[in-house]
Amino acid sequence: MTVSGEEQGGAGRDGPLWWERRRGAVLDVGLAVVSAVECAVEGVPFAREAGVPVAVGVLFGLLVGSTLVLRRRWPIAVVLVGIAVSPAAMGFLLGVVGLYTLAACEVPRRITATLTSMSLVATFVVMYVRTSGDQGASRSLVIVLSVFVAVALTVPPVLLGLYIGARRRLMESLQERADSLERELSLLADRAEERAEWARTEERTRIAREMHDVVAHRVSLMVVHAAALEAVAAKDPARAAKNAALVGDMGRQALTELREMLGVLRVAESPKRAPAAASAAVVPVAALVGSFEEGPGPSLGELEALVGQSRAAGMVVELDVRGVGEGYPAEVEQTAYRVVQEALTNCHKHAPGARVVVRLAHREGEVAMQVENGPCRADVVQPGLPSGGNGLVGMRERVLGLGGVFVSGPTDEGGFKVSAVLPRGSRRA
Repeated sequence: MTVSGEEQGGAGRDGPLWWERRRGAVLDVGLAVVSAVECAVEGVPFAREAGVPVAVGVLFGLLVGSTLVLRRRWPIAVVLVGIAVSPAAMGFLLGVVGLYTLAACEVPRRITATLTSMSLVATFVVMYVRTSGDQGASRSLVIVLSVFVAVALTVPPVLLGLYIGARRRLMESLQERADSLERELSLLADRAEERAEWARTEERTRIAREMHDVVAHRVSLMVVHAAALEAVAAKDPARAAKNAALVGDMGRQALTELREMLGVLRVAESPKRAPAAASAAVVPVAALVGSFEEGPGPSLGELEALVGQSRAAGMVVELDVRGVGEGYPAEVEQTAYRVVQEALTNCHKHAPGARVVVRLAHREGEVAMQVENGPCRADVVQPGLPSGGNGLVGMRERVLGLGGVFVSGPTDEGGFKVSAVLPRGSRRA
C-alpha cells in the first residue's frame, strides 16, 4: 500500500476504508464515476472492433474506469490497468490521474520511471498504429503526432505529481521543524521559569539570612542588657543608667541597619521592569543579589568593635588575631564578620556567663576563624532568648557559598565551637 500526496493534507483521520479524509474519498469516487462513464462510452467502438456484443464492451469499460477509485491504495495497479487497456483506446482519465498519483506517492523513483516509460511507449504505439492508416498522412507527420500525444498524456501529470509530492514532503519537514521548535521553546520557557523560581528562592534565603544576622545580634544584646538593667536597677543606679544607654544604642543601631537593608530592597526593585513575565521576575532578583554583594557592609576591621559590644554586655571575650589580612574581597570579609557575629549571638543565647575565645588567622590564600565558648556557669540566669534554629544553617550556607569549609559542634569541655575557613579569592559554589 502506498500513500499519495493528497492524502497527507490534514491532521487526523475521518475517512472510510483506506482514505485518511472524507473529502479524499468523495474526490476519488467522483473521478471513478467519470472515468467509468468515459470508458463505457469508449467501450462501444471497442466492442464493434473486437466483434463482441456492445453490452460486453460497455461493461468492460465500466469495470476498467472504476479501478480509478483504488488510486490511493494501489496506484501501481491503476497505472498498469491504464497501460493494459491503452490498445483499446480507452481510459484517458484513468491513465492521466493514475500517473499523477503514482508520481506523488512515496514509491521508489525507479518504479515511477519504469511505469512512466511503459505508458509513454504504449501511448506512442497505439497512436502510431491508429494514425498510420490514414490516407494522405506522411510517416514523419504520424511519428511527430504520435510523439506529441504520448508526451502530452504522460509527462505533464508525472511532473505535476513529482512537484506535489516534493512540496508535500517539504511541508511535512517544515511542520516537523515547527513542532520541534515549539517543543524546544516550551522547554526553554519551563527552564526559565525554574531558574526564576530558583533565583527567587535563593534571594528569599539570602534576605532571611541578612535579616537574621543583622537584627538577631543587636536584639540579643539588647535583651542581655535589659536583663542586667533589671537586676541592678535598685542596687546600682549608675550601672543601670549605663545599661539603659547601651540598650538605646543597640536599638538605634539595629534600626539603622534594618533601614539600610530595606532601602537596598527598595532600590533593587526600582529599575524598569522587563516586558516579559520571566524577565520581570528575574531582573529585580539579580539586582538585589548585586546590591547585597557590592554594597557597603561589615569587614574584618570591625571585629574589635563587635567583640567590644559583647564585652559591654558582660561577656568575657578574648580576641586572638594572628597574621596580617589584606586584599580580601568584600564578600569574604562580610562572611567572616557574619560568622563571628552569629557565633557570639549564639553564645549570648545559649552560654551566658561562659568564657568565649574568638580566633582569627590570616594564612596564605585563606582566612580562618573560630569562636569557642566554655561551659555555661550554673549560677547565671538564662536570658530566655528565643532561637529559630537558623543561625548555624545560615553560617554554613554563607561559607559553602564561597567555597569554604564550615565545622561546628560541642567540645569535650562541655562548650561549643564554630570554625570556618574561607579562601582569599571568592569561588562561588
